[in-house]
Amino acid sequence: MRVLLLLFMIVSTSAAEIVADVRAAIERQDYALGDSLIEKYRAEHGITPEMLEALSWLGRGALANKHYDQAQAYAQKTQKLALDQLKKQSLDKEPHLPLALGAAIEVQAQILAARGERGEALHFLRQELALYRTTSIRSRIQKNINLFDLVGKPAPALDEHEFLGPKPVALSALKGKPVLLFFWAHWCGDCKLERRELSLVKKEFAGQGLTIIGPTRRYGYMAKGQDATPQDEIKYIDEIRRKYYLDLADMPVPVSEENLKIYGVSTTPTLVLVDKRGIVRLYHPGSMTAGELGHAVRAVL
Repeated sequence: MRVLLLLFMIVSTSAAEIVADVRAAIERQDYALGDSLIEKYRAEHGITPEMLEALSWLGRGALANKHYDQAQAYAQKTQKLALDQLKKQSLDKEPHLPLALGAAIEVQAQILAARGERGEALHFLRQELALYRTTSIRSRIQKNINLFDLVGKPAPALDEHEFLGPKPVALSALKGKPVLLFFWAHWCGDCKLERRELSLVKKEFAGQGLTIIGPTRRYGYMAKGQDATPQDEIKYIDEIRRKYYLDLADMPVPVSEENLKIYGVSTTPTLVLVDKRGIVRLYHPGSMTAGELGHAVRAVL
């Protein structure tokens, strides 16, 4: 059965399928199949951004399984081939190349950290951030810097010039109270699910001074990817806020792309807990349960 499946996937792989097929091979931890799919694709189509994204997934898969040498080889190969592509096109001309390069940088940094070389990981990431600060992968690189270096540091100030809901109070003016930052996006299903957890946390800790702030940003589109003007999108974000986040209606929502870049929000939701002194005590890309958040909040109270 496995041989038949392998033959079918190799025969059928196309530009539209290569990423999905390689990810399916990774789920079965069949890296030989992943390599075969990519080599066949490369022979037929050459090196394309789609192929590089698929290659980057091999690096991510190997890292998840703690095969660090294998993951490093995949990531370095992805980065080298991505840099060759950048001689021909800009990074953000299409979506696959930034995904590939961002993943390659992330995997290499996480391998360094896993090997106890955290300083080297931060140095590498800061070098890459300097190179790609004006591109779409800035947030992803900053996320990895923050994972290694933000906890224990003062929380960066938020841009609060534009907002929805109640007027935000500057983080510096909230010292003496714990603050939970909930970075979300109007298109994010996991964010809507996280609202339930935040509602429970709010109910338990609002009387002890916990303040929840929900920074978000425009993405240039609305429902089903429909292009939107800035004015139309802000109305749409407010509609989503009112419809899905009713339990958090008193949550100030600063709207700023820069906030998400500074906090490295390439994953939504991202949760950041700031203690009474304004120091970051939790930086978590991804969802958390009310129990997990509650444990973190009790620690800062």
